[in-house]
Amino acid sequence: MTLRRLCGIFLLQSLCQSFFTPCDGGNILVLPLEGSHWINMEVMLEGLHGRGHNLTVMRASTSWYIKERPDLYTSITVEVNEDIEVVFSSLISEHVRLQREGGSTISFLKLTMYFLSIQSRAHSLFADGLSRTIEDKNMVKRLIDSKFDLVLTDPAIGSGLLLAKYLKLPVVLNVRWITTGEGHFAIAPSPLSYIPALGSGLTDKMTLFQRIKNFFFLCLAMFPGKFISEPIYEAVCEKYIEGGCDVTSLLQEADIWLFRSDFVFDFPRPTMPNVVYIGGFQCKPANPLQQELEEFVQSAGEHGVIIMTLGTFVDSLPKEVAEEIASVFAKMPQKVIWRHKGERPSTLGNNTLIVDWMPQKDLLGHPQTKVFVAHGGTNGIQEAIYYGVPVLGIPLFFDQFDNLVRLQARGAGKILQLADINGHNFEVALKEVLLQDSYRENMQRLSRLHRDQPITPMDKAIFWVEYVMRHKGAAHLRTEAYKMSWFSYYSVDVVLFLLTVVTVLLLSVMVLLRSLCCRNRRKLKDKQN
Repeated sequence: MTLRRLCGIFLLQSLCQSFFTPCDGGNILVLPLEGSHWINMEVMLEGLHGRGHNLTVMRASTSWYIKERPDLYTSITVEVNEDIEVVFSSLISEHVRLQREGGSTISFLKLTMYFLSIQSRAHSLFADGLSRTIEDKNMVKRLIDSKFDLVLTDPAIGSGLLLAKYLKLPVVLNVRWITTGEGHFAIAPSPLSYIPALGSGLTDKMTLFQRIKNFFFLCLAMFPGKFISEPIYEAVCEKYIEGGCDVTSLLQEADIWLFRSDFVFDFPRPTMPNVVYIGGFQCKPANPLQQELEEFVQSAGEHGVIIMTLGTFVDSLPKEVAEEIASVFAKMPQKVIWRHKGERPSTLGNNTLIVDWMPQKDLLGHPQTKVFVAHGGTNGIQEAIYYGVPVLGIPLFFDQFDNLVRLQARGAGKILQLADINGHNFEVALKEVLLQDSYRENMQRLSRLHRDQPITPMDKAIFWVEYVMRHKGAAHLRTEAYKMSWFSYYSVDVVLFLLTVVTVLLLSVMVLLRSLCCRNRRKLKDKQN
């Protein structure tokens, strides 16, 4: 073995040892969210479990995604009054139906009001579960006796933050969105001149009128948090937390933000020392497909495969949309794998395989996959970037439109609005993404940038969780800005003080000059007399 090789091995070993400082198995309380949020949280838990940490997951009694996993974590089940799956499924179905109406102002208002009702009902459901937990003395005793090192939670709901405050534990956030919208707006300086607000559809390059639009959309984005979600959690704070609290302050008090994004995908912006970017942490090399699915994929030959899924919350599209999409797929030379649980479209072609579930990551990592038709969820977008597959996006709700705007701005994807879809424009858009080499080239460039990191996002996430356990928090990385009033934060008091001083000085000078003038006049008058 050469000296150069020995030096290389020694250097690599030293780097690994310095990065992964030994940490005794910790005790972590986890408060996750359902659906796709749970999928990436479970991946993180598998990584932490592999490092020897003890995990306890709080789940609702009606949870449909968060299952009992004694091999991975201990479960604490909280009784809730409503079936979470039924609540979300019915709300999302109605939201999709209203979005399909599209176009008119009345439809937009209906869609907005229904979206607000989704938020209100969901936050009320989780706040009620938190109240039940705190009022259960046996449950509280069990949580205290467990001597947890920290709380790991998804702040898209506020219950994890409130429970951590109640138990006086450090907090690590597995975060992309918070109760009031985009996470950065709660913790980092966010100039609206180049940072697009949620739902604006803008990039970091804006004209004057786009900046005006951006300001308007930020006001709209702040409304649900200030008037819907925050009052729900503030009621819990006032009842159970000594001295009260609010969700925004609890977010700003969090020790570490594990942010499910990076600046390959997102637009560059100011950030904070305790924000750690782990975009794509759930991605890893694809596994081989099952034999039957592999045979179907290989049968596509040189044309390749198109895959389509709309995520965990949406099983099917409105019937007329599904029929249009199926008819377009039937014309394509590619094979198609489509996750669709609704009524089987009558226009379905022999080249299309309908499935209830698909191994999304393994299909995206297959060399035969040419295009990903998706709703634009964070997980799917990050996986598409990792594997270098261009996206035809059909955003439905939440952050999906904003995610797809970022891909489209980089030339790696194209957006079709659900309200506008018909056979013709879906076919044109699909062929554009398939046949124009620029889409795949741009996405593969993003993939190379994303993969070119000194350490994987998963290893980075585990390191910072263990860092908080080792040091009993990370208060030294938190800004003190959240303790300041708004007028102090924006130096309004400083400006007012300086204006007052300048005003007093000017008035003093004016009074002095006036006095001197009056004195001179009197002297002149006395001489004349």
